[in-house]
Amino acid sequence: MSRKSPESTSADQLPEYAERVLEVAEQIPPGRVMTYGDVAEWLGEGGPRQVGRVMALYGGAVPWWRVVRADGALLPGHERRALDHYRAEGTPLRTASRAAAGHQPKIDMARARWDGGGGGVDERTHI
Repeated sequence: MSRKSPESTSADQLPEYAERVLEVAEQIPPGRVMTYGDVAEWLGEGGPRQVGRVMALYGGAVPWWRVVRADGALLPGHERRALDHYRAEGTPLRTASRAAAGHQPKIDMARARWDGGGGGVDERTHI
C-alpha cells in the first residue's frame, strides 16, 4: 500500500516508517483508539512525537481520529470533526465536568484503548 503526501505531486512513496504508522492507524477498529506512544511501541521504533509527526503530515487518508493523545484530549483544531467520528463510531467518551463547562469531552481511555489484538468495540482490552 503506497500513499503520497497531500503536498506531493510526484509519485514518491512515503518513508517506510510513515507507511508503517499509517498501516497501524488503519487497523484500529471503529470505536477504539491507540495513543501515539502505543503505535510507536507496537512498531518497536520511534516515539510519540515521531508518530504524531507522521499523522500530522500524512494521516488525512487514514482514520486519524483513532490515534490520540495519552490523556484522551481531542486534537486541537480538529475537535469538532474528531468528535463527530467518535460519536458515529460509538467511541467511549468522558463528559466534561460542571467545573469544566464549555470544555470538549475527552476519550475514555480506560474503555476505548485498543491493544492491537482481535477485540472489537465490544471487547474492551487494555494495554
